[in-house]
Amino acid sequence: MARLSNVLERLTGDSGTSSFDPTDLAGEGAVLLLARTKTGTVTGCGAYRPLAPGVAEIKRMYAEAGCGAVLLAELERRAFEDDGYTVLRLSTRRVNTRAITFYQRHGYRECAPWGRYVGRAISICLEKRVPQSVSAPASS
Repeated sequence: MARLSNVLERLTGDSGTSSFDPTDLAGEGAVLLLARTKTGTVTGCGAYRPLAPGVAEIKRMYAEAGCGAVLLAELERRAFEDDGYTVLRLSTRRVNTRAITFYQRHGYRECAPWGRYVGRAISICLEKRVPQSVSAPASS
């Protein structure tokens, strides 16, 4: 996550740590994933946390070349299939055009801002709804 903070600081002037509380990932319905090479070198990370009933927020997404799509797909699979979320949301700064293009290429569309992002012209909020091909998790 330090690599992500450094990249964000260089790109946007803000490391993004002020909008992330690690304890948010300790509760039910939250996930933190690490992408690693075969030798164990971390090449990416991503997380989601509950935002509202049926809605999770992607946080701290970072990937070096080649693992971003795989990491995002696994976050989506877990959120939609395992945890039963129907919407994934995220926010990034508008200056981060690479991230915006990446998410749009993977089916995310601009949505209304929520919470701390309301009225912040520097941010863009995106969301993806559960694909029709994904079924709800089995009941226990």
